[in-house]
Amino acid sequence: MEEPVMMMFQEKTSGKAKEKQDVDLSKKCLLTLEEAALYTGIGINKLREISNREGCDFILWNGSKRLLKRMKLEAYLNAAYSI
Repeated sequence: MEEPVMMMFQEKTSGKAKEKQDVDLSKKCLLTLEEAALYTGIGINKLREISNREGCDFILWNGSKRLLKRMKLEAYLNAAYSI
């Protein structure tokens, strides 16, 4: 059985670094472009291109930060013949 995709990150609050935590990307609701690239195996530039398309319904903007809705991205990729 495959191990879940994990990403290490360090949270910073009030100038103090917290402990590093393992985050299972398959459990996250929203993914950054970098996380989505790790999760799907698709390059960051291709994910950026796809999410820039008119009518893209799996993108959420947090200010200027682009986040991809994981489940909708999966559905889009499952329905796609090619990207």
